[in-house]
Amino acid sequence: MSAGSCLLLADFNVGNLAAYMRNDREEPVVEIIEAPYDQVVPVLADPTHACWDGLVRYAVVWTRPESVSPTFADMLRGRSTDIGKLEAEVDSYAELLIAVGARLRLLCVPVWVADPHQRGLGMADMREGGIAYALLRMNARLLAMLGSDSKVYALDAQRWCALAGVRAFDPRLWYMGKIAFGNEVFKAAVPDLKAAFRGIEGRAKKMIVVDLDDTLWGGSVGEIGVEGLALGGHNRAGEAFLDFQHALKALQCRGILLTIVSKNEEEVALAAVDGHPEMVLEKADLASWRIDWGDKAAHIVSLATELNLGLQDVVFIDDNPAERARVREALPAVLVPDWPADPAHYPRALEQLRCFDAPIRTWEDSQRNRMYADEQARRQERVVVASLAEWLQTLELKVALEQVKSTNLRRTVQLMNKTNQMNLSTRRMSEAELVEWARQPGREAWVCRVEDRFGDSGLTGILSIEQVSGGGRIVDFVLSCRVMGRGVEETLLHHAVVRARAHGWCKLLAEY
Repeated sequence: MSAGSCLLLADFNVGNLAAYMRNDREEPVVEIIEAPYDQVVPVLADPTHACWDGLVRYAVVWTRPESVSPTFADMLRGRSTDIGKLEAEVDSYAELLIAVGARLRLLCVPVWVADPHQRGLGMADMREGGIAYALLRMNARLLAMLGSDSKVYALDAQRWCALAGVRAFDPRLWYMGKIAFGNEVFKAAVPDLKAAFRGIEGRAKKMIVVDLDDTLWGGSVGEIGVEGLALGGHNRAGEAFLDFQHALKALQCRGILLTIVSKNEEEVALAAVDGHPEMVLEKADLASWRIDWGDKAAHIVSLATELNLGLQDVVFIDDNPAERARVREALPAVLVPDWPADPAHYPRALEQLRCFDAPIRTWEDSQRNRMYADEQARRQERVVVASLAEWLQTLELKVALEQVKSTNLRRTVQLMNKTNQMNLSTRRMSEAELVEWARQPGREAWVCRVEDRFGDSGLTGILSIEQVSGGGRIVDFVLSCRVMGRGVEETLLHHAVVRARAHGWCKLLAEY
């Protein structure tokens, strides 16, 4: 993963958080820089400050609400109820964050939390004038200000405090060392911060491989039949399996591919998928499957190859510890999480995985499994066609090119930042950076949309070119794995040549 540093900037002693981040071996392993204590606004407001050296790639800005808003500090002392002034102070702070974020790869901002022992106005604290009410308004204002920024993300510090429970706040830590939170809060924060760093770099996992018997439902379908499976109903285990399927479905709606590898008779297993009345997942939700008595590790490799993904993109979930051990040993790039023995813990175990964190969700994400189902139909048809050229003719392929603009910018940046296989430069850019790059003289950025008679694959390709001495250069050549091998690559290259000729360039360079 990309090298760089992470700056920790806070209005409290952040040394414990820094220590946990330095000791955490999850990728990315970055250098941790601690900004001077309680110098948040001076550091944010000064782009020439020594903290902002050229290697700072990520930053975490963590503040207490009373230090950002003097009005909130007055409210804590019963001296003010001016919500308008409070929100204006939040706006000014958010503008500083956005300005700093433009210089970074990612800026993480934990939301404001209050010690739960602080009751404010008691029963009236959730009404105007109350401390809890004011804090909710502050956080809502902050989220509204940061919500459309592609490089500044608010993170849920309230959840970290909830996980820490009674150890989240200890007044002795504050009075002894100006430490705002207990160590359990910092321990909960570190994995989320690392997941955010991976997500912004396009390193989120893209595919789940899941077992069937005692993983997706309770019991062995080959032995007890579809009717005997524990799934749904008024059954403790059945309800847990049902909720687990709902959690998988939620990930699928976010664009994560769902696949099955199971030791079963395919006809019997798919009959359960199609025929059980409580099944949440349908065959249409599955990008592909391998259901037979073969080696699961070999099948995972086969699925990744079929779907044009790397093994580092894959998560394998199986209730059987022997199968998990086999895949861990054979395929170390595949993430194989430890899995609980009790199905009651399955939904939470899945929801606790941080490997799927991604900064944005697009239309293509919501349609991804359908697109792969369409691709399966293409592959099946190709089997009966004599040659690749004949097969391409039957597809009725359409490739439409357009320049990068506001309506396609979000998906363009997502594709650029997550695609690794067909990507000449693998450079990662924010929306603002790409717009700024493309507006310079001698540069163009194009995207392509692909569809055929099986369906619409959406925005799946990026091409950018720029003028260099003696001719031109292809800067970005990016193509989604979903449309590889259909002639789209040649179409993009042809368009690059056409644009080079239009500029009068005598040569066109490409560097991998």
